[in-house]
Amino acid sequence: MASVTLRNVCKSFSGVEVTRNVNIDIEDGEFVVFVGPSGCGKSTLLRMIAGLEDITDGELYIDNDKVNDKPPMDREVGMVFQSYALYPHMNVAENMAFGLKLAKTHKPEIDRRVTAAAHTLQLDRLLERKPKDLSGGQRQRVAIGRTMVREPKVFLFDEPLSNLDASLRVQMRIEISKLHKRLAATMIYVTHDQVEAMTMADKIVALDQGTVAQIGRPLELYHYPATRFVAGFIGSPQMNFINGRTQSASSQNVTVTLPGGIHITLPVNGSALKPEEPVTLGVRPEHFVSADEAEIVLNGTINVVERLGYQTLAHIDVEGIASTLTLRTDGSNPVQEGQAIALGIQARSCHLFRENGEACPRLYHEPCVDF
Repeated sequence: MASVTLRNVCKSFSGVEVTRNVNIDIEDGEFVVFVGPSGCGKSTLLRMIAGLEDITDGELYIDNDKVNDKPPMDREVGMVFQSYALYPHMNVAENMAFGLKLAKTHKPEIDRRVTAAAHTLQLDRLLERKPKDLSGGQRQRVAIGRTMVREPKVFLFDEPLSNLDASLRVQMRIEISKLHKRLAATMIYVTHDQVEAMTMADKIVALDQGTVAQIGRPLELYHYPATRFVAGFIGSPQMNFINGRTQSASSQNVTVTLPGGIHITLPVNGSALKPEEPVTLGVRPEHFVSADEAEIVLNGTINVVERLGYQTLAHIDVEGIASTLTLRTDGSNPVQEGQAIALGIQARSCHLFRENGEACPRLYHEPCVDF
């Protein structure tokens, strides 16, 4: 397998920058997920690694070998696309072997690789079937197998689960994670689904409008987002945001004035802040507490309740706060629409973001979280 390094990689189409100064280090055997909304440049980055798009500026290394000018076939990477793109007139074995036949690989070697890949992907009994006789998940496994038999140094996945229904997506997430562990392979996976990113990645690269917003382990991005964008994108439902202004700030804490004249002092480094600077308070839906546990309380009215069985989401209007706040609570909680509710907030659970979106570093560390 191999490491992948991007140094100041830029891509422009007709003079319009799509990615800007992207720097990423991917270690040998890592499972790295590029995540972000549509149009953030994640698929373009993957295609540049594969050699399907030229790099406008910067350097790309695979196993410390600069590959900017190498054609795709010489980069030793394998790509699994969003579309299965299986040949309908060929059976599973023939689809998996087709690329090797084009490369004039000897038949015994083709048979060995196809058999090994089919065993790993649990396709042994399906090798004689045509694509029309397979489920969506089975077709995706064939597409992965077609890449596996090439024995690439790096596997590239471009939103491979987006065409599957919800239950198959969960199943295939697990299967791809198991495959990574069995192969100990370097894998780069592109998705706009933050749940896929959180559950599969060793390391997440969060992309925002063509730039890297943050790189880190999934729980690092969840508990310590570097920007408001990352805080809002990682986590489902997303973080609640409340606009406010600084009353005082130091390297040890920041006192924030919220709508209604409520004050809360947060354990964050506010040395870069000025008095009366606009800021945004962030609170995760599961971090609201009862009034007797809280430093401050926001009183609101529930306007929508979503009961999901294992959890209940209550969407709450609070006077003076423009956005609806979301509370995640136990599935057995009997909250009702129209009910008055008190949302308690503990300072240590809050995040604080400057007007430019940068996070003020938190000084409170989540217990028992290994990054």
